[in-house]
Amino acid sequence: MIDQGAPPHRDATAVPPSPGPAARLMRRKPVERLVAEGGQGEGGSLRRSLGLWQLTMLSIGATLGTGIFVVLGEAVPKAGPAVTLSFVIAGLTALFSALSYAELAGTIPVAGSSYSYAYATMGELVAWICGWCLVLEYGVSVAAVAVGWGEYLNELLDGTIGVTIPSVLSAPPGDGGAFNLPALIVVLLAMTFLLGGARESARANTIMVVVKIAALVLFCAIGVQGFRSGNYEHFMPLGMAGVSAAGATLFFSYIGFDAASTAGEEAKNAQRDLPRAIMLSLVIVTVLYVLVAAVAVGARPWRTFTDSEASLAQIMTDVTGQSFWGTLLAFCAVVAIASVVLTVLYGQTRVLFAMSRDGLVPRVFSRVHPKTGAPRANTVIVSLFCGLLAAAIPLGQLADATSIGTLFAFALVNVAVVVLRRSRPDMRRTFRVPLSPVLPALGFAFCVWMMGSLSTVTWVVFGVWMAVGLVFYFLYGHRRSRLAAPDTVTPEAK
Repeated sequence: MIDQGAPPHRDATAVPPSPGPAARLMRRKPVERLVAEGGQGEGGSLRRSLGLWQLTMLSIGATLGTGIFVVLGEAVPKAGPAVTLSFVIAGLTALFSALSYAELAGTIPVAGSSYSYAYATMGELVAWICGWCLVLEYGVSVAAVAVGWGEYLNELLDGTIGVTIPSVLSAPPGDGGAFNLPALIVVLLAMTFLLGGARESARANTIMVVVKIAALVLFCAIGVQGFRSGNYEHFMPLGMAGVSAAGATLFFSYIGFDAASTAGEEAKNAQRDLPRAIMLSLVIVTVLYVLVAAVAVGARPWRTFTDSEASLAQIMTDVTGQSFWGTLLAFCAVVAIASVVLTVLYGQTRVLFAMSRDGLVPRVFSRVHPKTGAPRANTVIVSLFCGLLAAAIPLGQLADATSIGTLFAFALVNVAVVVLRRSRPDMRRTFRVPLSPVLPALGFAFCVWMMGSLSTVTWVVFGVWMAVGLVFYFLYGHRRSRLAAPDTVTPEAK
């Protein structure tokens, strides 16, 4: 007689049912596996050769560049002399996200930056969205910065030998030219350094960072000679609303401090040095920004700051009465922007390296050259794409997509740090965000607020970019993900 109440017989060898579609989209990559795979690529591995100094210079190199040399002309008319306060507010806004980056970089020291952090905490689909945003952030910003480099190069050539590159070869179609050759050249120069390996690239970047810091210190030393206290009599002429508006503009001068987190698999002591490098670079950049702004406004009435007339080079020329100093600063600007191209391009290749290793993008992006320890094919492909983009396409409002992609990634990092605190409270953390979850929540809120201030066109571009990314993910990445293999699915990864 059969016992109707007995449980049905199960074959011990039966394969457990595969997770449903929703579960597959939310599968997480265990932190231990992320760390264990660190540095491993197709045919070789990345080399751990970067110390605290190189990591800090990498972060400064990606942050300190175009912004400080051109942003005053846009920000001062909004805030007046209180632009120095705007820099502080923007720096505090960046600080909220930097704290979250520092904790996660010390806990999960891998190459993918916020992409990897999202993969470990919020699942594969969110990680893909974050990674796709980083591709937009880094790729478009490299192209945009390269275009700016070409403009400064023309200024330098004009100030030294009295010759400029014809517009037909220094501007893309639609902007009065046929091909932006300088923009392509600076990207190819950065590619050459990156192909030599992380150590060689770090050395070149360190030299360029020292040059641009010295240039800004020199500006302060010369500009302070023209300081007039009367320029600060009406400190906040446009009120706190003006200070806030300028702060929103200036926030984008801080984008780039996260570049150090993409070097997690090439750092000698990633868990110790990455948090320090992120925080130290942000402090150095903020101090320089505030000093330069204070000297610039003190040396020139704030109402005279309008676009190109407010350049630091022009202020140096006015104070000294000699064009030599302005030309010297233009040279330093060329060096400064070149270092931004180098470090941001580095970050782009390392994010794609991590995504490729996870199977979400083609394997070619994770192939490592055995001699240099650099992902050569990845570097060449990304460099050519960014270089041609800068040389042939007028970026216009597309460049604003850099900002929205960055803010989206920053917002996810603030969420990820809280999720990991709750899901893995036992993990060793070399740095902890104070007052969590309050500060991460503030970081998330500020990012959302700034995203909401962007134009409708930027949101349309962002929506199209995300739609293309989701189509690619479901047609390629979702099926080829290495977490999809049955033997790699763990309870935490489900």
